[in-house]
Amino acid sequence: MRAALLADLAAEGAALDAVLDGLSSADWSRPTPAAGWTVAAQVAHLAWTDQVARLAAVDPAAFATQAVDDPALDRGATGAADVPPEVLLQRWRAGRLALAAVLAAVPDGVRLPWFGPPMSVASMATARLMETWAHGVDVRDALDLPVGESPRLDHVAHLGVRTRAFAFTAHGLPAPVDPVRVELTRADGSVWSEGPEDAWQRVSGPLLHFCLRVVQRRPRAELDLIAVGPDADRWLDVAQAFAGEPGRGSGGQPA
Repeated sequence: MRAALLADLAAEGAALDAVLDGLSSADWSRPTPAAGWTVAAQVAHLAWTDQVARLAAVDPAAFATQAVDDPALDRGATGAADVPPEVLLQRWRAGRLALAAVLAAVPDGVRLPWFGPPMSVASMATARLMETWAHGVDVRDALDLPVGESPRLDHVAHLGVRTRAFAFTAHGLPAPVDPVRVELTRADGSVWSEGPEDAWQRVSGPLLHFCLRVVQRRPRAELDLIAVGPDADRWLDVAQAFAGEPGRGSGGQPA
């Protein structure tokens, strides 16, 4: 399972890398939907986060210092303006490989510190895949490229469901007790599902739309998602698959 998940993480990085490879300097300077963030800033943030994720795995004490000393919302993004695009891209590539090697070697059962609750290796890899995809959405939006669906989005959907209680508490709301059944349709017509089949509260719609919502890259009103039940309905308002402050909002800081 770990090997397959790390392979999917590598594939998600490669998919974004293919978009970035060969871009002009002007393209790297394009603004993304996150206010003040260029394409370069998005990649710098990914490189920084991969670096501190590796640090969390190899030196938790040093990571704790990093977490305290660098609480800024732009984590790693502000330095992008002074780094040539080719250097920034190589830095991200090297960091992805280093993180993958470290995660592959972490002993079973070890939990890694993070900015939210400690994570298993599987959770950390899933979170890195989710964030790589989410920032890839920002980059593709900046470049006027379509955001497509891949089988890797199953991981993002799973993380979106797993973080339901967190999303409520992050917004200062009590976490719901009643379960929610989630049934999402992939582009090929197959169905991804999670949650009790007999749960009366439900969320349904396209898998891609659900993933865009839980990473807060699209407002709910633009998505074909259906909620049945008050908790399910409220969830789609506050859904947040990433650690940190509640909400990204339109034009806000990215996760």
